[in-house]
Amino acid sequence: MDKNEAKKRIEKLKVLINKYRYFYHVLDQEKISSEALDSLKKELFDLEMEFPEFVAPDSPTQRIGGEPLKFFKKTKHPEPMLSFNDAFNEKDINDWLGRIKKLINPKDWDKIDFFCEIKFDGLAIELIYENSLLKIGSTRGNGLIGEDVTQNLKTIESIPLKIGETDEVLKDLNKEGMADFSYFKNLEKTAIVVRGEALVRKKDFERINKEREKEGLVPYSNPRNLAAGSIRQLDPQITASRKLDFYGYDIIGDFGQKTHAQEHKILKILGFKTHSDNKYCRSLKEVFDFREFWSKKRNDLPFEIDGIVVTVNNNEIFEKLGVIGKAPRGAIAYKFPLKQATTKVKDIIVQLGRTGAVTPVAILEPVQIGGVTISRASLHNEDEIKKLGLKIGDTVIVGRAGDVIPQITETLKELRTGKETDFKMPKFCPSCSGKLVKKENEAIWRCPNKNCFEIKKRGFYHFVSRKAFDIRGMGPKILAKLLEENLINDPADLFQLKEGDLIPLERFGEKSAENIISSINNRREIGLDRLIYSLGIRNVGEETAIVLKDIFGSLDNLKKVSKQRLEEIHDIGPIVAESIYNWFRDEKNLKFLDKLLKEIKVKKTESRTDVLKGKTFVLTGTLKTMSREIAKNKIRQLGGKFSSVISQNIDFVVAGENPGSKFNKAKKMNLKIITEKEFLDILKT
Repeated sequence: MDKNEAKKRIEKLKVLINKYRYFYHVLDQEKISSEALDSLKKELFDLEMEFPEFVAPDSPTQRIGGEPLKFFKKTKHPEPMLSFNDAFNEKDINDWLGRIKKLINPKDWDKIDFFCEIKFDGLAIELIYENSLLKIGSTRGNGLIGEDVTQNLKTIESIPLKIGETDEVLKDLNKEGMADFSYFKNLEKTAIVVRGEALVRKKDFERINKEREKEGLVPYSNPRNLAAGSIRQLDPQITASRKLDFYGYDIIGDFGQKTHAQEHKILKILGFKTHSDNKYCRSLKEVFDFREFWSKKRNDLPFEIDGIVVTVNNNEIFEKLGVIGKAPRGAIAYKFPLKQATTKVKDIIVQLGRTGAVTPVAILEPVQIGGVTISRASLHNEDEIKKLGLKIGDTVIVGRAGDVIPQITETLKELRTGKETDFKMPKFCPSCSGKLVKKENEAIWRCPNKNCFEIKKRGFYHFVSRKAFDIRGMGPKILAKLLEENLINDPADLFQLKEGDLIPLERFGEKSAENIISSINNRREIGLDRLIYSLGIRNVGEETAIVLKDIFGSLDNLKKVSKQRLEEIHDIGPIVAESIYNWFRDEKNLKFLDKLLKEIKVKKTESRTDVLKGKTFVLTGTLKTMSREIAKNKIRQLGGKFSSVISQNIDFVVAGENPGSKFNKAKKMNLKIITEKEFLDILKT
């Protein structure tokens, strides 16, 4: 066989093998025996060995390969990977719908419908395709930045290495009377982001645990842990041996889709497996029926699920609802009843947090739930204890909320012996003995003493934590010792420490002192978002800190901002706005900040002007010169706003390559449509 013949044969084999992959993994149809398919793969492998110049990234032979990695690189998601807020009963879902209705025009209420999906208990991952080929596969990470695990995800057979249309499915869509999908013809020019769940099937979980037990290794506690551990293996050969599966559930790309249900059909067209039992629901009654059905049938599935996901089906309404915190307002996880067990409450203690919140915690006789040993459960506040009618010594039902967080759901009062004792919330702080206070509208008791040793200690833990200053080696014991010896009073004092201050302390030698001071000095420069997070402002997490950095660009701007301006920010509500505003009005906080800024340097953020103030942009299609996320940031940095919804309030619609339905809608509404070159000219002004 000459080179030309080999090239043609290789291309035909690739097409045929991928066709059978699609039938098997997406349509659940075995059109050819596994032995015959293996034979085709063997022929392809042999030809590629003989003619290596024809080996391509989308070849089925490239699913497993390469040397083990030394570490995983970080990669930024094009758009944040959000998580869901939880609901556990019909009231929670009705309350969720009530909140949604308050945020949209009443005339749109009859447009609200739902798409319900099985909620897989696996690991959320993101796949980015460029020129139809898989370029990057990553974990969720913190929602903004994940780990690049492309090499491992390529070993999962149900993840296509190349995406494209399938004639059979297009015919089915036409029968259903769906919209024109002609935009698939330009697929190779489009960047596409697909999100879904990597998971381990129950039979493979059992197989792997049996193998581990034979080798004298500790078995995995549940399939989710196994999936997560498999994806993060540095050696892709190990990942391949675990035989993971993948189901798609979301797509980022303008295909003209108007509903979430259509997005699932688009995923199927592109070659991704989606669960066939996901269902469109017109009413909440249908949602409740769907959840009830799978609550009873979950054990019949070949993999673990922990509930369903309910999404507002209409994409326009979904986008209008926006995001709150780390969750979309237009979707919610409707969890199954908790996995439960009974145990005894040995004691109830209180824990003091860095904000001064005093939280009661039940100490339990250890019990296994869902493969995990539980010995503690937060009781949240005094009202929760009263609601449960709980006493020390009671037998209780314990579950894992969302199969994760330990939670006492019921007190079995019938089993009382008379020896049980009441719990009394302390009136004074367990650390400083100061009197606890509770605001009129809050359920939480707090220690108001900002000099309380335990509060200070936990504030220090937060300051040096990985997401803040990330001072390695500065653990709780060392911090406690430094505080006890009065060597530090606030976190800024850490940067004034010298080796000689540490050497006299018990268990400190010259080398350990040198290492800690070196670790501190290595963190004298920090990004603005990490600095804001490190301050420990109540209700300000990592993502809120990033939003504040992006919008205000400096601490000086943040100090001056009004409470009203903070409340106007889409992802910040009135409670968070008040926390931020009050923190920067506290004289003690400002003195600490001035002291800290004399010791450290804040990395410069890109300068912000008001060139685009009052202007709102919509992007549609693919930009050649930059990603959509970079374009959004540039608009915001120049004082403009970005919207994902076409309306009369839009000033500019930026049309890239292969614009979708937004482009046509903008034309009908006579909105100003500009090219990518015109957009770049605006950014330069």
